Amino acid sequence: MNTPTLETGRLILRKFTEHDLEWLFLILHDKEVNQFLPWYPIDSIEEAKKFYEERYASKYVQPQAYAYAICLKTDDHPIGYIKVDMEEHHDFGYGLRREFWHQGLVTEAGKAVIAQVKKDGLPYITATHDRNNPRSGGVMRNVGMKYQYSYEEQWQPKNFLVTFRMYQLNLDGNTDRVYKKYWDQSAAHFIEPNV
Repeated sequence: MNTPTLETGRLILRKFTEHDLEWLFLILHDKEVNQFLPWYPIDSIEEAKKFYEERYASKYVQPQAYAYAICLKTDDHPIGYIKVDMEEHHDFGYGLRREFWHQGLVTEAGKAVIAQVKKDGLPYITATHDRNNPRSGGVMRNVGMKYQYSYEEQWQPKNFLVTFRMYQLNLDGNTDRVYKKYWDQSAAHFIEPNV
């Protein structure tokens, strides 16, 4: 139940290991890749190691987690990451090195991870994206998620105002469920037409 290895047509989805730090650095160092993510680009292998320990190794000791390296089958080196959190929001998130964009790789990985969490009994997943990053919303739609609402948040640690779009996919047949925590926490929330 903790990040079981998955395979798709082009990809191996597996746990990150300490041997992946150079590849993790390449993902996390790129300013454009990390522009819409809740951290600053990193500048060293030491920072990659700290990121790995805090966001991956700590998850791999828990009873259940889904924190994947996205690897091409051709060489098994991480080119991105994809995850579903086990907190109440079950946040679905992803990132991919720029040279691998626009090839459908995150959609391919996302469908495999969603099938796994559904099989393992997660009732739903959510995902949010900055509305200035509409391609991320495209991935959410491509894996079957539906737009629910938008809300404003003073985003940390970068400390600027962001309008987020919240998407959700119910996996247990409860089609009426909407995760409302972000809506309730934000004074500025609304439903955008034609999203």
